[in-house]
Amino acid sequence: MKELYSAHPVMKDHPFGFLLAVILIAAFGLGLIILLIWHINNKSTKLVITEADVLYEQGLLSKERSELSIKSIRTVRVKQSFLNRIFGTGTVELYTAGDNPEIVAKGLPDPNTVRDIIKAND
Repeated sequence: MKELYSAHPVMKDHPFGFLLAVILIAAFGLGLIILLIWHINNKSTKLVITEADVLYEQGLLSKERSELSIKSIRTVRVKQSFLNRIFGTGTVELYTAGDNPEIVAKGLPDPNTVRDIIKAND
């Protein structure tokens, strides 16, 4: 299957946390450990959209994987704060049936692209 979108959360989703970690690098070196843990957490989460499915995978050593058919997705909600809009990131929530989202992917780059791809393949 052809991948239409594939992304990990980005660190610029929390710019103040990033700046604080950089300041802590200069002050105590502790910021380097914080940035390393943050980077590993981001790289252990991935959202992939193919022509027929949405796959959301979390975890480094133990994995949790959610898979939804694009045809079963009823609602795509994109949440972006003011800073998220400036940096081009946001949260994507995917709903099938019911009141709770099946997938919540935070910190994704270009979240509106995710919505557009899902709606175009619906």
